[in-house]
Amino acid sequence: MPFSRRTDWNTEMSDLARAHRARLDAGLPLLDLTASNPTRCGFEYSAELLAPLLDRAALDYEPNPRGSRQAREAIRDYYSSHGAAIDADNILLATSTSEAYSYLFKLLCDPDDEVIVPVPGYPLFDYLADAELVRMAPTPLVYDHGWQLDLDSFERSITDRTRAVVLVHPNNPTGHFTSRDEARIVFDLCERRGLALIVDEVFLDYALDTDCVADRLTFLARCPTVPTFVVSGISKVCGLPQMKVAWIVACGPGVPEAMQRLEVLADTYLSMNTPMQCALPVWLRKRESVQRQILARVRGNLDALDRLLSATATRWVTRLEVEAGWYAVLRIPALGPDEETVSALLERGVWVHPGYFFGMATSGWLVVSLLTPADTFAAGVREVLDWVAGRATA
Repeated sequence: MPFSRRTDWNTEMSDLARAHRARLDAGLPLLDLTASNPTRCGFEYSAELLAPLLDRAALDYEPNPRGSRQAREAIRDYYSSHGAAIDADNILLATSTSEAYSYLFKLLCDPDDEVIVPVPGYPLFDYLADAELVRMAPTPLVYDHGWQLDLDSFERSITDRTRAVVLVHPNNPTGHFTSRDEARIVFDLCERRGLALIVDEVFLDYALDTDCVADRLTFLARCPTVPTFVVSGISKVCGLPQMKVAWIVACGPGVPEAMQRLEVLADTYLSMNTPMQCALPVWLRKRESVQRQILARVRGNLDALDRLLSATATRWVTRLEVEAGWYAVLRIPALGPDEETVSALLERGVWVHPGYFFGMATSGWLVVSLLTPADTFAAGVREVLDWVAGRATA
């Protein structure tokens, strides 16, 4: 049977994934340092969060391509708490940020157009782009006493097929916020070159300190001078990845026409369901309970990681600076492919992300989740440090 080239992906399970599955199937112990699902990390969720799903209003079907008014006003109020005044009419609901990206790629790009995306970043961008016949133009983040955008690389990456720039604010997995100065330069670059800006803010609520508040502002409060589309959703904002609600907020020039076109796209799919829209205002109002727990876990694990690095006095592993989010990036000796490192750690009963999973080089990087329950996290990090030290001194 012939299939489209856009789905011509390698669907074979990797050797690493196969080894991980075999260990789980064998029932062998595993210290998992890749946890990304907060509902499985031991946080407390109130049973009251399920009550809005019983609202009888959910039995009434009134399709609105942008989403219900009450749901969009709840999102408007969420951004008001972040210092941004937005119009509920400039909000469009989606079932996930992935769907939001698919709408935006359709809105902004023709086949073979390009979108600039910084790396390290989300592994799924390539698949989303392939599905929309769009090409990703990766540009590196650089590390020098903290992560930074390589703005010269951004400009060099622009071609006559470039249509948009994607920023993840804060970035995943580096935890880098796009600073006020970086944002100003990006706005200027996009304005000069006629580009739109897509900003993913799913981790916006998870800043690890309160310094440089201006650098942590939502892009909706930064007076964008170009068409700007902010995406987010309750997977991270409310710690509810199983409740599929996300959104796009449009701001800057050209919003009326953009929203009209997005409305037609959304009306074509009508994927949003009524119960989730009814529940969204309640979930957003109650978000701070799980956010406090997540931030306490992340900060505690980050402190534990630093203590372990200090206690071992290791010169072989370095923890890179992180401003926000749920991950920490570790620099290790590039003695071999990170896939071999992760495989060796798996044999010791520890599961970590290789850096290349997020677009880093194939050697010298590991990524660990700070959502991991504290005891598991500390035990797993000890194993990583012991293995790296043993390997580096062998």
